[in-house]
Amino acid sequence: MTKQQKSEIVNLLTVEFKNSLAVVVCDYKGLTHKELEFLRIDAKANNTKVQVAKNTLVTVAARNAELGDVELSGTNIFLWSDDQISACKVADKFASANKEKFTIKSGIIEGKISDAATVNAFAKLPSREELLGMLAATWMAPITNFTIGLDALRKKKEEEAA
Repeated sequence: MTKQQKSEIVNLLTVEFKNSLAVVVCDYKGLTHKELEFLRIDAKANNTKVQVAKNTLVTVAARNAELGDVELSGTNIFLWSDDQISACKVADKFASANKEKFTIKSGIIEGKISDAATVNAFAKLPSREELLGMLAATWMAPITNFTIGLDALRKKKEEEAA
């Protein structure tokens, strides 16, 4: 890899990391290319980006993105997204399906270095869409109950009239 290619990768990762709220670092040792493709497909469906890069390049990119000094070793794959939950969910789901070959090492969530337990905790949180659905259901409950009550009152009046 030439110095120019390395510089391009660092610049790309720096921009991506600055724009993301979560970066998850995972060990993928032993996974086949086909298995990694399933991860990439799932990540793309959840607006999460995935890349394998040299640890030194990612360390420089994280420092340039003002995410702190990340210590990396071994085989790492990096997942990041625009929200805190998507990357964590994708990594957790894939780690559950490939327990022997894929493990979550750490993460950077909202600019703070986090351990695997924190990443797993974020993965358990509902997504934005799920939260909006819960909120809508909560708002609709009084209206639903009101209409059920009106319908019961209508039926009662009809029975009394008959």
